[in-house]
Amino acid sequence: MKPIVVTPDYPVFLAEIKHRISSARLAAARSVNSELILLYWDIGRGIVEKQQTAGWGDAVVDRLALDLRNEFPQMNGFSPRNIWDMRRLYAACTDATFLEQAARQLVRGRKPPILRQAVAELAMPIKGSTPNKVGVKKMTRKTDALPTQAEVVNFLRQLVAEIPWGHHLVILNKLPDPAAHLYYLRATAQFGWSRSVLLNQIKAGAYERAIKEKKTHNFALALPAQLAEQANEMIKSSYNLEFLGIGRALKERELEGRLISRLQQFILELGYGFCFVGRQYRLVLGRKEYFVDLLFYHRFLKALVAFDLKLGSFEPEHTGKMDFYLNLLNEQERAKDDQPSIGIILCAEKEDVEVEFALKTKANPIGVAEYRLQGKLPAQFKGRLPSAKQLADVMREILPPGK
Repeated sequence: MKPIVVTPDYPVFLAEIKHRISSARLAAARSVNSELILLYWDIGRGIVEKQQTAGWGDAVVDRLALDLRNEFPQMNGFSPRNIWDMRRLYAACTDATFLEQAARQLVRGRKPPILRQAVAELAMPIKGSTPNKVGVKKMTRKTDALPTQAEVVNFLRQLVAEIPWGHHLVILNKLPDPAAHLYYLRATAQFGWSRSVLLNQIKAGAYERAIKEKKTHNFALALPAQLAEQANEMIKSSYNLEFLGIGRALKERELEGRLISRLQQFILELGYGFCFVGRQYRLVLGRKEYFVDLLFYHRFLKALVAFDLKLGSFEPEHTGKMDFYLNLLNEQERAKDDQPSIGIILCAEKEDVEVEFALKTKANPIGVAEYRLQGKLPAQFKGRLPSAKQLADVMREILPPGK
C-alpha cells in the first residue's frame, strides 16, 4: 500500500468538503421540517374547510387521529391533541385580523430585508374587510399595492414552514393577540431563534417594546432616506439587559465587562445582523488615544455601529463625544464601500425632548436608547411586597443565631 502524501492544499480541500457536507445535512433537516409543517398546515386547512362547508363537528379530529395512527403506526404526531393544534395553527393564521396584518407586513417586507421593529401599522385594519371566526371571505384592497388574499395566505404558508413545530406551539399557547403572533413568527424565521430564545423574547416583551416605545435619533437628518429607514429598524428604544443579573450599582467598565462575558445574549438582544468587532476599540488622533466602549459591524446596513455606555441619565454632551468618535471611525476605519458609521448612546434613562435638541446640530447618525437591568414590578404589586431589608429582618427573627 502506497503511503498517503498530504499536500499543502489538502487541509483546505478537506475543510471545503466538510463544510459542504454540513451544509447539505442542515439543508436536508430544514427541508424535512418544512415539509412536515406544510403537512400539518394542509391537515389543519382540510379540517377547517370541511367544518365550514360540510358541517362536520369536532368529532372528526378524534376519528382522523385514530385512522391516521392505524395507517401510519411508525409516524409520530397524529394524536388528537396534535391534530387539534394543526387546526389551531391554520385557523389562527387565516383569521381575518391576522390576514389584514399579514397583508401590511407583506407590503413592508418587499423593502430591504431587516425585520420591522416599528410595527405600529400592524394595528391598522384594511377598510372594507369583514372578520369571521376562521377565515376572511373578502379583503378589499385599499390600493393596488396591497396583495390579494391568496397572495397573503401563500406568504403565511411559506413563513409558517420555516419554523419548527415546537416553536409554533409556544406561540399558539402564549400569544392570543394576532399582531404579536405574526411579529414572533417573522422574528423567529428571520433571526433563527431557538425555542428558549423565543420564550425569553416573549417574556421580555419584545413585541410590546417594538410598538409602544419611542425611538430617539437623528437618522432622518444624517442619512439618505432608505438607509435612515433601515437604521431605524436596527435600533431599539430600549434594551433588556436583565440577563446580566445585576442588582447593585456598578461602574461603566464593569457593565461593559458583563456585556462582553455574555456577548451571545447581548447580540441576541441587539437584533439580527450585528457582528462584534471589539471592546475599548482604540482610535488615535495625533498624540492622543480614544476608546470606543463597544464596536460592532452591521452586515445588512454595511456600517460600523459604536456603542457608548452610560450608567446615569442622558446628558447633551454625550452626543458631542459620540459625534467625535464617529468622525474618527469614518476617517480611519470605514471601508470604501461602507455606509457612514452609526453611534448608539446606551444610558439608564433619557428625556426625549432633551435628546431631540442635543441631536439637532449633529451631522453623524446618532441614536439614544435606554437599558433595563431588572424587570419592573407590576403596578398592582407595588407597595404590597416586602423590601429586601424587611425580608432579611424576618429571616433573622426566624432562624436561630449562627444560621
